[in-house]
Amino acid sequence: MPAVTVSDVTVLPRVPEPGEAAVDRPVKSVTTAPSGFEGEGFPVRRAFAGVDLRDLDPFLMMDQMGEVEYAPGEPKGTSWHPHRGFETVTYIMDGEFEHQDSHGGGGSITNGDTQWMTAGSGLLHIERPPEALVASGGLFHGLQLWVNLPKADKWLEPKYQDLRGSESALLTTHDGGALIRLIAGELGGHSGPGSTYTPMTMAHSTISPGATVRLPWRRDFNALLYVLSGTGTVGTDRHPVRTGQAVAFGPGDTITAAADTTQESRLSGMDVVLLGGQPIREPIAWAGPFVMNTKAEVMAAFEDYQKGRLGVVPATYIPHSGARG
Repeated sequence: MPAVTVSDVTVLPRVPEPGEAAVDRPVKSVTTAPSGFEGEGFPVRRAFAGVDLRDLDPFLMMDQMGEVEYAPGEPKGTSWHPHRGFETVTYIMDGEFEHQDSHGGGGSITNGDTQWMTAGSGLLHIERPPEALVASGGLFHGLQLWVNLPKADKWLEPKYQDLRGSESALLTTHDGGALIRLIAGELGGHSGPGSTYTPMTMAHSTISPGATVRLPWRRDFNALLYVLSGTGTVGTDRHPVRTGQAVAFGPGDTITAAADTTQESRLSGMDVVLLGGQPIREPIAWAGPFVMNTKAEVMAAFEDYQKGRLGVVPATYIPHSGARG
């Protein structure tokens, strides 16, 4: 899981350790992600399945795509599909994905890159592996997060952010025990490159075997952790966690996680995604690729899609064996 690595984390800017007066967030729930398939058949873990939506707010769902070693001809993508009313965040740790939408956005993302798409009022979208990866096969690992938009922003013009892995703020803890890739938001006085409509923080951390991270966290944000790989503990009561488990924390000022001293030989530590955001606390009407505030708005979105109002497949699109248009 390379994403972005550094040879010496001790030279990185450090996230200050919270003071003794800071209140540690308790572990509210730990859930295990079920496995399934998305698009034309790429394997996913439904990271937040079973987590109360009130604890997720402003996040809606997250899929861990892979980790999978594809044989030649096996890599899969999605067909063209619509979105309205929220943002999709696709983060690639291994392999490569191509993106294109009907609003003119698109590009290729690879190790450590993020594609941040604000669907807003609506568009069509496709994501697929490039021809070379389809032909050769290889390692693929990524995740896609859905972030809700408040009612006032659901009709924004679609927007696309192409965030290179090299743009992430690379940080470490006060003792150098973890590498933190800050993708969006603020953490301990440091800022990530992602521009968000909903105030939030997103980070990917590799916690070295035996190390503990205790990070400052905005009290008005919720706090979520998902274990991409490895084993360890969360919270001050050291609740055990492992690959494919999601943690929802209760209120407080800090979140704590630690990696077990012994990990699988192929792992450099426990890899986790850290998420926090300001809850929107608005009604959610959600059906398939549309997330609105009322059932009538969702039905209108389906009608707009069927009548071609969310855009058309660009004339420059040429389908290949990895996905069908």
